[in-house]
Amino acid sequence: MRLPDEAIVIPREKLTHYLLVARVEDDKSKYLAQAGFTAERADELEAAIREVVRPYDAEQDASNSYGVFYRVTGDLVGINGRRLPVVTIWMR
Repeated sequence: MRLPDEAIVIPREKLTHYLLVARVEDDKSKYLAQAGFTAERADELEAAIREVVRPYDAEQDASNSYGVFYRVTGDLVGINGRRLPVVTIWMR
């Protein structure tokens, strides 16, 4: 199943206060920086994540009282052209 564009909601805070911020545990910012993504380039990261999701099928991953979780795996294409393998998780 493909996730429809209107179902792809990426809160700005998820980008600017989680993914692109250095953290002691579970840091993703250094990995994303390899592809040129920084806090100043959050819009480009959002667009790149959307491009990861569009061509791939979402597979049901899990569910709980909040909803059903879907996993989409693909390559995130960076600002500098570097491709990073990523797994994205979406909740419905």
